[in-house]
Amino acid sequence: MAEQQRDYYEVLGVDKNADEATIKKAYRKLAKKYHPDANPGDKEAEQKFKEATNAYAILSDAEKRKQYDQFGHAAFENGGGGYGGFGGFDFNSADMGDIFGDIFGDLFGGGSRRRARNGPMKGASLRCRINITFEEAVFGCEKEIEITLKEECPTCKGSGAKPGTSPETCPKCNGDGQITYTQQTLFGMTRNVQVCPECGGSGKVIKEKCSDCRGSGYVSKRTKIKVSIPAGIDNGQSVRIRDKGEPGTNGGPRGDLLAEVSVARHPIFQRRGDDIYSTAPITYAQAALGGEVRISTVDGDIMYDVKPGTQTDTRIRLKDKGVPSIRNSKVRGSHYVTLVVQVPTKLNREAKEALRAFDRACKKKK
Repeated sequence: MAEQQRDYYEVLGVDKNADEATIKKAYRKLAKKYHPDANPGDKEAEQKFKEATNAYAILSDAEKRKQYDQFGHAAFENGGGGYGGFGGFDFNSADMGDIFGDIFGDLFGGGSRRRARNGPMKGASLRCRINITFEEAVFGCEKEIEITLKEECPTCKGSGAKPGTSPETCPKCNGDGQITYTQQTLFGMTRNVQVCPECGGSGKVIKEKCSDCRGSGYVSKRTKIKVSIPAGIDNGQSVRIRDKGEPGTNGGPRGDLLAEVSVARHPIFQRRGDDIYSTAPITYAQAALGGEVRISTVDGDIMYDVKPGTQTDTRIRLKDKGVPSIRNSKVRGSHYVTLVVQVPTKLNREAKEALRAFDRACKKKK
């Protein structure tokens, strides 16, 4: 199975309701931090730079963002316009020129204003797996799952501090959540910013921690959640449940829950995209003379009129009997059925005589 892609809002560290300016600002910060020119030879930084650029390519485009909010990464799979790399993203646009102009200015002596790092941040996404049947994937369903979520500690009300006390301003960073230091490089003196190691970027320190949550401000609780599985979902795709992920920091919103779907194999049907494939047995007489045969579909059994002289392995198409499109449930694929002529392995005397008579009649005709 391919590696699970991270949530694009999580990649940029923004809330799902963030406006265009906030998304651009978040990407500018990450692009500056992980740009290859600032991290020569660092493969991990290069990968993070590509990941942030992919996320910005989707979230900065209103139409693509709308599709992503509804279907997640599935909206851009199977030829739907995915951005595995930088394909389809215009680096020569005025917007990107503005962003990278600032980046290179910062890298080579332009400098930038100090940004606080202790503002509200969206929580990380959680992931789980849901098992469903073939039919449930075709027509959609509702499932109830039980997961462990972090809830606000009732003792400290989420502060993390012992009742009667409160968090204090970090003395190392003076509440900024970051510290700045200068360094001599090949390009001259550069200024570097890193998360404050004392407070972890929160700008606050807790001297007396709450005994129930040990200073985290949260306690774990088993929670039941109903998940609506859309019709047409395929194995390995995920459903996004808003605000059911990890708690945000510094007043930020919760992350999302990504429920990955695992579809069970069907004893008769196979799926390829939005089409379904199966085989159906027919007798020698039905193949030769034609007539109605019973065929199983996801909508139930139907009667199909076989043409006289049908050969074994003939494939027929049942239009609109396949899987609904996940983007438009009114559009369905087809069901392709391979007709297989069954040769009897045991015949009584009467049947044998009938076949011999049939064979003699065919030879006389020639």
